[in-house]
Amino acid sequence: MDVQRRTEPSRIVAVPIEHPTVPHVDAIVEVPDAAWASVVLLHGAGGSATHPWMEGAARGLVGEGVAVLRASFPNAQAGKRQPERAPSAIATWHAVMAAARDLLPHEPWAGGKSFGGRMAAAAIAEGMPAAGLLYLGYPLHAPGKPERVRDEHLQGIRLRQRFLQGTNDPFQSGDLLDRLVERLPDGRVDWVTGGDHSLLIAGGDRDSERVAEALGPRIAALLRWSSRTAPRPHQ
Repeated sequence: MDVQRRTEPSRIVAVPIEHPTVPHVDAIVEVPDAAWASVVLLHGAGGSATHPWMEGAARGLVGEGVAVLRASFPNAQAGKRQPERAPSAIATWHAVMAAARDLLPHEPWAGGKSFGGRMAAAAIAEGMPAAGLLYLGYPLHAPGKPERVRDEHLQGIRLRQRFLQGTNDPFQSGDLLDRLVERLPDGRVDWVTGGDHSLLIAGGDRDSERVAEALGPRIAALLRWSSRTAPRPHQ
């Protein structure tokens, strides 16, 4: 039986950041009734907090009882599409997570789509506290360049690290991610069969907002997945 959850109306909070031209980023906060976990979501390169994929992912998580705060990096906040430089992205993560502790009901997970997740790991490697890391399509390497793996921060992180990854993602090749996850202190991956970097499946629904929302139960299962007690998520 579906459970209808009441949700506080979304609110937008200006989070001050250290940036030469963008004084703050907008945080969109959604807290369902009786939330059991909290997640901060930042977007991928060229996206924003209001990208349809991010809208859908947030709605899917809220429907599963997870409180969500999503925010944009400064370039996206200013309406620019170019990717954020790493130092600015990492500083934004620190500022947004600090604000999230006052805005969300639990110690938040740091969650990111692609670049957003990679920068979350870099911020945590610098000491940013979090309940764990949630990667929604991790960019393990640039397409066609599996010899240059981007795992420099991940192996030193002692927190829970959870990956939702498409089997057809060009930013991951073969068993590279599986082998990385095996080396992590507490890493788990749930593979979306046929999924690309946005977890869309060829021949399936191409509406990124609907697809991301439908992934809510799988993402929530990853958050619940304890290394000791929880069942393995869907394959």
